[in-house]
Amino acid sequence: MKQKRSWKVVALLTALTLMSAAVVGCGDQPPANEQAKEASLGYVEWDCAIASTYVVKNVLEEMGYEVTLNSLDAGIMWQGIGEGQFDGLVTAWLPHTHADYYAAVQDKVENLGANLEGARIGLVVPSYVTIDSIAEMNEYKDKFDGKIVGIEPGAGIMKATEQAIEGYGLEFELQDSSSFAMAAALKAAIDQEEWIVVTGWTPHWKFAKFDLKYLEDPEVYFGGEEHIATIVRQGLQAEKPEVYSLLDNFSWTAADIGAVMGLIEDGLSPDEAAEQWIAENRSLVDTWLP
Repeated sequence: MKQKRSWKVVALLTALTLMSAAVVGCGDQPPANEQAKEASLGYVEWDCAIASTYVVKNVLEEMGYEVTLNSLDAGIMWQGIGEGQFDGLVTAWLPHTHADYYAAVQDKVENLGANLEGARIGLVVPSYVTIDSIAEMNEYKDKFDGKIVGIEPGAGIMKATEQAIEGYGLEFELQDSSSFAMAAALKAAIDQEEWIVVTGWTPHWKFAKFDLKYLEDPEVYFGGEEHIATIVRQGLQAEKPEVYSLLDNFSWTAADIGAVMGLIEDGLSPDEAAEQWIAENRSLVDTWLP
């Protein structure tokens, strides 16, 4: 009987030892609800998109998330959100500029609605330019050097400009460039008080820095007033409810985004600008939190 009891004691101690080892081993891994939190956002290298995306990124980081940013061309960005390659984007220009992109994926994504109202696109000139309508541009082709300075090919505003060139019968060449190059060309022309026409949009810091105006668009190729919307991948609410909630709550004004763009234009990095704006607007940011 003593021998049997001894073997039982040994077996019990062995079992306890194995259980302890298992607990210690599991202790090297955080519980499921404490594992590293990750989020990912897509955006295009436009000034307004950089400002909004980096603000959301920095708020997510304050919430304890490791955030991956995906800088993409507009078409690839929309394809990516449709395929669930990242969690969301806060730079959807609707209902006109990104209409075709959205139509291709709308059954695969969730539209959380506007995060900024009053957006607009069109052809922009310095205020000293003496014409007021796109329909007048051909009369002054030489003063404009026969070109419209654009941004990245494939952007919604570039497609709208191509349609306007055809619709108005403009004898102009649309030059592909980048948002940065467009702004640089605009500044160089204004410094010399030369005529220039560029693809432009609101919100953008250039309207605060320079005296500009939109050319009237009587045929409405550039659409009317727009909004900037937040789009997320399917399944985000169930898988990452905090991320979904923040993106759903995110909403601000043209003055807010303009302040962030201005900080970046003044020399701060996007992260530094976002951090400063968040610190100065804590009461608004708090309304976005889950």
